[in-house]
Amino acid sequence: MEQKGDFEHGKVGRLILSQAVPLTIAQFVQVIYNIVDRIYLGHLPGEEVGAALTGVGLVFPIITLIAAFTNLLAMGGTPLCAMARGKHDEDRAKRIEANVLSLQILMGVVLAILAFLTMKPALYLLGASDITYTYAREYLQIYLLGTVFFTIGSGMNGFINLQGFAGIGMCTTIIGAVINLILDPVFIFGFDMGVRGAALATVISQSVSCIWVIAFLFGRKTVIKLRVTDLFRFDFVLIKKIVSLGMAGFIMAASNSTVQAVCNKTLSIYGGDIYIGVMTIINSVREIIGLPINGITGGSQPVISFNYGARKYVRVRQGIRFTAEVGFGYTAVMWALIMIFPMFFLRLFSSDQTLIAAGHEPILIYFAAFFMMSFQFAGQSTFVALGKSKQSIFFSMLRKVIIVVPLTIILPMIPAIGVYGVFLAEPVSNVLGGLASFLTMYFTVYRKMS
Repeated sequence: MEQKGDFEHGKVGRLILSQAVPLTIAQFVQVIYNIVDRIYLGHLPGEEVGAALTGVGLVFPIITLIAAFTNLLAMGGTPLCAMARGKHDEDRAKRIEANVLSLQILMGVVLAILAFLTMKPALYLLGASDITYTYAREYLQIYLLGTVFFTIGSGMNGFINLQGFAGIGMCTTIIGAVINLILDPVFIFGFDMGVRGAALATVISQSVSCIWVIAFLFGRKTVIKLRVTDLFRFDFVLIKKIVSLGMAGFIMAASNSTVQAVCNKTLSIYGGDIYIGVMTIINSVREIIGLPINGITGGSQPVISFNYGARKYVRVRQGIRFTAEVGFGYTAVMWALIMIFPMFFLRLFSSDQTLIAAGHEPILIYFAAFFMMSFQFAGQSTFVALGKSKQSIFFSMLRKVIIVVPLTIILPMIPAIGVYGVFLAEPVSNVLGGLASFLTMYFTVYRKMS
């Protein structure tokens, strides 16, 4: 039944796990793709490691913003294209795909040029010092050369999946991750290129993924037959619909960039380069340990959505409970491990003893209420599954922008807290944002489906 997308039969928990496991594996590959640079750079010999890791951390907000613009088109175009195919309107589906591809190409070129032109003031605005700016610039200069490869490869991969070629779509990520994993040590250590080697490995891996995607979209196996002559024939009515539908994902991704930028700038004022390096490690740890909870909530959405559409409200409630209980159990275990073994997680990303020592208290503070994140995820994923995107966006913005950003700026001003206030903003937002999201979902959705 589940292979046909029928989630009305069978145990809800098993159905959610059947969706969550492959999703988690795919996300794991994507995260490894993203953080492998940091792992290698965190183990550079000598004093270079701290500055190199911090320099790469400074460019995160820029990279995140590029990804946000990419997702604006991808998350708006793929569902529209899928709907058109569902209505057997292949011409409309083709025009949507061609418009998105054309826009991704233009977006990649424009974003790269803008980032090049504003690189120095932007990096200093994000908290770079004279030392770390050199490493950030070296990484970003090369990384931006592959911007158009990223916007095409990442932004168009969803069009492979919606045509029923999930395996080929997964290979896009796997191929890039494997190439990046192999080339990183070769360029960083073998050719002694440092951060430039990490960036070059990323660009090459992105270019190969891009070629893979383009080869499929213009190849024989594809269902939607694209031709070069289809490109840059803009339909502004379609573009408006694509952008409006993708705006929710864009806002959520852009808010991540804002939080990263504010954290880095505040850390540069109250703690200096060393604490930006610490935050880079902590963000990397969070990306890894957050994978299963993302997989569980992502896997629950199609199951909850299907049963909500079928008016099987008892099964919808079962899905919500399962997601919340498993999510809380997992985050509680990870919270305990970090509280007991914080040094293990720090050493995973760096061999710099100064950096590790500075990160001991911040990592304990940052993850102090990590288990409360499960309520944030359960609430938001339920709103998304039920088609309530406005509520999902609001609670994401509430935690990240309304709570985290002001606290990140205000708490360090208190002398007794100082730089630790930047890290303290996270657990406070986990408690307030998590409870607000979950309780609102419980009283406005869950109880009404009794």
